[in-house]
Amino acid sequence: MKIETINNKAYKLPNELNNFQKELYVHLINYKWKYITKKVGLYKYRNTFLEYDAILPEEVQDNYPIIYPSVLADVLQHLNKFPFKLHTHFNHMASSQAANVNLFVPILLSPKANEILKLLKPDFKELAVAELYKGFRIEYWDGNSNKEKGLLGDHSAIAGTDSDIAIAYYNQSNELCLWLIEHKLTEAEFSVCGGATSKGKKPVHNCTKTFSEITENKETCYYHSGSNYNYWNITENHKDFFVNNNNNLSCPFQNGMNQLWRNQLLGFAIEDDKTNNFKNVDFSVVHHPDNHSLDASINAYKNLVDNNSKFSSFTSKDVIDKALIVKDKEIDSWITWYRELYNI
Repeated sequence: MKIETINNKAYKLPNELNNFQKELYVHLINYKWKYITKKVGLYKYRNTFLEYDAILPEEVQDNYPIIYPSVLADVLQHLNKFPFKLHTHFNHMASSQAANVNLFVPILLSPKANEILKLLKPDFKELAVAELYKGFRIEYWDGNSNKEKGLLGDHSAIAGTDSDIAIAYYNQSNELCLWLIEHKLTEAEFSVCGGATSKGKKPVHNCTKTFSEITENKETCYYHSGSNYNYWNITENHKDFFVNNNNNLSCPFQNGMNQLWRNQLLGFAIEDDKTNNFKNVDFSVVHHPDNHSLDASINAYKNLVDNNSKFSSFTSKDVIDKALIVKDKEIDSWITWYRELYNI
């Protein structure tokens, strides 16, 4: 933690922030001081409690002050039906999990949901409100219990691939579909490969192998032979999707593309699962419009899949701009609130 004076105000900030992160952190802290509290929050690090201005103090956390008020009751009901773990930093002004809820749930619960979502996704016809929780699920995966490993075989009480939000809908052909969305706020990168740095790696595990070499001998990936995940089995079944894999001289999924790959595989696994009713599953990334740190991984992944329409990316401003078109009083009130909070 460091104390930095900006515009004659002292801010208790993390030590390492890029320019965008610092700008948004300061904005979010100012919002907190204006509307919530000026008290610092605490973060435990090696048996020491550090003070940070961007963290909410414990006494206000139970009120969920950074969740859009009109959707809070539904979020709590959703949590009972589909339990999900609140992130360690959920009570942080820069919580991406909270920002994800604030961006999508007000739209999904609105009578104008279909009008707005059609503008974001061309094949969208109607929200499938009878599916999931009123047509959506936060922190979606194909199971609902820590006892299940899921179709990817990677779920446990502390880990596993999920999508920040999933939207069930009917497409223009009246087919039931699913839209998986990963949301990023201030993150400088997507999750990277845990297997590449695992202490359990053995000499057989070789991350320098190419995509083709791994699909031919999946034992070389720790995820496959060390963790028994289904990633490469699913990848092999859909290898034509990763059409430009030969452009990489080693495994393309060691760095930021790892999370994109796993979310895409979740979609393929759901499509392949005969017990599932979803005909088509697409995957998108949404991020803050000023967060360009993610661009390299997003563009590399788009190149890997040759701009396949099953993957797309957009910004939270794009969502806001589409929502403005419907000219709805309740939606406009939410937009005003969201813009002020996230500096858009």
